[in-house]
Amino acid sequence: MNPYLKIRQLREKGIYKFSHGHRTLNHFHDQLMKKTVQVAIEKVESEFGPVPALFAFFTMGSAARSEQSIWSDQDHGLIFAGNEQEKPYFLQLGTEISKGLHEVGYEYCDGNVMASNMKWCHSIGGWEKQLTEWLDEASWESLRYFTTFFDSRVLLGEEGYLRSLKETSISRLNEESFLYSRLLENISHVKKGIGVLGQFLPDIYGKKPGHLNSKDTIFFPYVNSIRLLALKEAILDPSTINRFEKLPLHLSHIKSYQSHFERLLELRLLLKRNATNYEDVHYVKIDSLSKFEKQELKQIMKKGYKLFNETKEIILKGCRS
Repeated sequence: MNPYLKIRQLREKGIYKFSHGHRTLNHFHDQLMKKTVQVAIEKVESEFGPVPALFAFFTMGSAARSEQSIWSDQDHGLIFAGNEQEKPYFLQLGTEISKGLHEVGYEYCDGNVMASNMKWCHSIGGWEKQLTEWLDEASWESLRYFTTFFDSRVLLGEEGYLRSLKETSISRLNEESFLYSRLLENISHVKKGIGVLGQFLPDIYGKKPGHLNSKDTIFFPYVNSIRLLALKEAILDPSTINRFEKLPLHLSHIKSYQSHFERLLELRLLLKRNATNYEDVHYVKIDSLSKFEKQELKQIMKKGYKLFNETKEIILKGCRS
């Protein structure tokens, strides 16, 4: 039997069993992805020879933050020792990993943020150059790539490679503090899900009329705010919850928002446990919510918007000082 199919069957058999808590669910996702990567490595080695250098396979996005729901897409990259001459081999490995994860049940990334893309597969030196170029350019797109990279975690391989790249990048940010205001601009457009009268603002047109896109309107104010503060405070951990916990004493008032974010993770599992695909996970049908669920969701959303405004003040104050 196709080894990826075996892992897919394991996923289908266990995913709902582990979906009662976001920690156990994300641990299960980690195990599935590790098994898939190991199969991909064995397959590439059998066709192209042994892996030519030490490397790190890392996840990004919700997988790195341990915030995946029942369904998830792919966001990952590769860092390898040596020089860029080894890149064709690792691109082949990245392609096989992407293919394997897709067969297991993880959607391809719409933005092609995968190790099969040469932009996300580099030697250590290549990554140093890539990160420097993104920060030098400081455009909306390049800073989006940079923040995507910063939400990362090694799943298999040399953890020190990724840690070193993050530390170097944060040192650069601290030398040129104006970059924080540029990073703030990158996340300044917060899609509102609540109107001035306290009413929900679901999508009217598009694929899901009558639904809220929870990723844009509910999750992003929390995730984006805490990521920016983590950069400012040199917190390398990608988990939003762990970032909350590691904030220094002078930002202790920000920690009060942690319980709302944790409840949001729980509520998503309760509301979307029966989602049948990746896209469905991110949409909440307003009419399907109970009165209590609507009130709770509004409270969580209001706290997220307040968190973003407080983060904005902290960053702008730091740039002026």
